[in-house]
Amino acid sequence: MKAMVINEFGGPEVFTAAEVDAPQLKVGHVIVRIAATSVNTVDTMIREMGQDLPFAPELPGGVLGMDFAGTIEAVGEGVDNFSVGDEVYGCAGGLADLQGSLAELMLADVRLIAPKPKSLSMREAAALPLVGITAYEGLTRAQTAKDQTVLVHGGAGGVGHLAIQMARYFGGSVFATGGSDEQAALIEKLGATYIDFRSEKVADYVAKHTGGAGFDVIYDSVGGGNLPNSFEAAKLCGQVATTVSFIETDLTPVHFKGLSLHVVFMLIPMIHNYKRESHGAILRAITDIVDVGALTPVLDSEVFTLEQAGDAHARLASGKAMGKIVIDVAS
Repeated sequence: MKAMVINEFGGPEVFTAAEVDAPQLKVGHVIVRIAATSVNTVDTMIREMGQDLPFAPELPGGVLGMDFAGTIEAVGEGVDNFSVGDEVYGCAGGLADLQGSLAELMLADVRLIAPKPKSLSMREAAALPLVGITAYEGLTRAQTAKDQTVLVHGGAGGVGHLAIQMARYFGGSVFATGGSDEQAALIEKLGATYIDFRSEKVADYVAKHTGGAGFDVIYDSVGGGNLPNSFEAAKLCGQVATTVSFIETDLTPVHFKGLSLHVVFMLIPMIHNYKRESHGAILRAITDIVDVGALTPVLDSEVFTLEQAGDAHARLASGKAMGKIVIDVAS
């Protein structure tokens, strides 16, 4: 089968077109013919950092790509909830010994996949799994509920734009930070109140939107140096979820406010084969949210083929993309 492989770690130019062996069927797995895949920041991190990460694939011949949408071509022993011809989506490879989705065919653990939303194209569905699971897990762990105030940091990003829509679906009143007119337009289109982090101090927008009490839930998809802003913006006994916690910081505000801090690292089920069924369940919940019209992924305007995987990675690194970058695998 055709695939884009990497034989060394480095820049976007390391991708090489190759003919590789098709995956062999295993118990509890299916083989999926990939229609489309999307690019996530973690894909670029693996490509660049290689063995500095504990879940990089072995080289040469590594196949990256975690997200996918496609059609089941073969069903392994023990699989009774999927059939040949089913359209599915998921996040099931591209790290460690799990072959990725930058290939015509992919072996996928059925615990990590779900039926594709009927209302979405393959391209749109391929944009959802990693960021969708990440957004859903953070919001549900933070106990997001009706009539709560929810602040999403990075509301125009891959995770953030889905967190806005999910928080609204859960009944929250949603606010989101951004830093450009283009981001403001997207955030407001998605139904959140825009906050310009460049010109508004935390204390000012907390006073403006919550009367000084703070937000019930903070979803921080920026994290790192932004975490102290999340702690400042949270109400007493509030909930903070973050996707980026690579930082040494003072937890005094967390203590004195009695905050709950949730760190979301959605790759754990894949890396450690730990509670993989939770991802399938979340994807099924996301499918339901999508198919009632409450969630739509935003796709970047640029379109890439499988052979242009390097260009797609470069597009993400450029910071110019608006929405998820999708690669069309099927010709």
